[in-house]
Amino acid sequence: MTRRYFGTDGIRGTVGHPPITADFMLKLGWAMGRVLTRERRTAKVLIGKDTRISGYMFESALEAGLSAAGVDVSLLGPMPTPGIAYLTRTFRADAGIVISASHNPFDDNGIKFFSAAGTKLDDAIEASIEEELDKPLTTVANDALGKAVRINDAAGRYIEFCKSTIPDRVSLHGLKIVLDCAHGATYHIAPSVFRELGAEVSVIGATPDGLNINQQVGSTHPASLRAAVIGAGADLGIAFDGDGDRVLLVDADGREVDGDDILFLIARDRHSRGELKGGVVGTLMSNFGLAAALEAMDIPFERAKVGDRYVMERLAANDWQLGGESSGHIVCGHVQTTGDGIVSALQVVSIMVREGVPLAKLLGGFEKAPQALINVRLNPKTDRAELMQSDELKRSVASVEAELGDEGRVLLRPSGTEPLIRVMVEGRPHLDVAGLARRIADDVKSLIA
Repeated sequence: MTRRYFGTDGIRGTVGHPPITADFMLKLGWAMGRVLTRERRTAKVLIGKDTRISGYMFESALEAGLSAAGVDVSLLGPMPTPGIAYLTRTFRADAGIVISASHNPFDDNGIKFFSAAGTKLDDAIEASIEEELDKPLTTVANDALGKAVRINDAAGRYIEFCKSTIPDRVSLHGLKIVLDCAHGATYHIAPSVFRELGAEVSVIGATPDGLNINQQVGSTHPASLRAAVIGAGADLGIAFDGDGDRVLLVDADGREVDGDDILFLIARDRHSRGELKGGVVGTLMSNFGLAAALEAMDIPFERAKVGDRYVMERLAANDWQLGGESSGHIVCGHVQTTGDGIVSALQVVSIMVREGVPLAKLLGGFEKAPQALINVRLNPKTDRAELMQSDELKRSVASVEAELGDEGRVLLRPSGTEPLIRVMVEGRPHLDVAGLARRIADDVKSLIA
């Protein structure tokens, strides 16, 4: 469908600029409520948020809109995105709403929806919501207005769920772990999960003030975690993004372990124990090395378009369970319905415990092709489609592709969540992929100057 508001991961933008405004969120809550009550008399929706200061404003606006449409609301407060998916299922709610802009800075925010099954909404539902947004807001009869309650034990429920995703016999006793919570939604969840499982835990990025989410911490800024792991002599570090659906690991020597590494470890472990259902879904950004390693183990591998929405679509189409992105958004479908940073990290730590070896040794023999990624920031008003179709940019890409030959590849794409053009070049070790990526990035910058 042609979306006016919904992108690949809900609705997102800068706070105070349409559509990320209080009046739009009021109307959006009402439109969602109208769709939910078309075929049923009553409906219930859960609302959770990350730690951005604007979350207070949008929570209230969505609550009011849903109530006006006759929908009951349960407020979760700060909660990781996958926690909202889980609680939507367990409370038998009709939908879940996440107020978050994930790994973006605090002055962005957005909305994501989950179905009653804890999965992303399908295109038809999103289209219906957009249709309702064109209609004038009306209010149901006073005796049919929705009510609102706050769920006070939401954090404890999700903590217990996370712990249940690894076997009871697995104890993290003896492991020293540093957690980086990105001053985001995992700040009051992740430390409890790992401590209750027996690990010695130290924490950074866990003092949110509404303005510091993702600020030089979290999975998109791993330098702080690397320094903390080395300084503490820890066994590993775990970094989440602002809403907790992504994860990045750091081994004892400070080496980064990304989503491709995590997918490899989980796939190999589940395959070796006969528990991997089907194959693995990656994306266009997934490293050549991951595809080659899975092929060597006779594990099918398929690439989806970038975005967890598309990973989930291919998993569902193939009836597979494991997929994800190199950014650290990992779907462990045997235990969770969406990407979950805490759950994904627990799967890896559980492997470490069972095999009795450090993280670096687990990855021994897994070789990835050198890959360079450069994000070129655009003016929000830049026509990205026009830029991508420019002859100058096409010539720049073609020139680099000619140098790579059949020993590498170029991926140039606009971000679905930020005003960015992502330039990725991957190739054999002898190629200067960083220099080639810079050449294309410089050409993009010259076109938007």
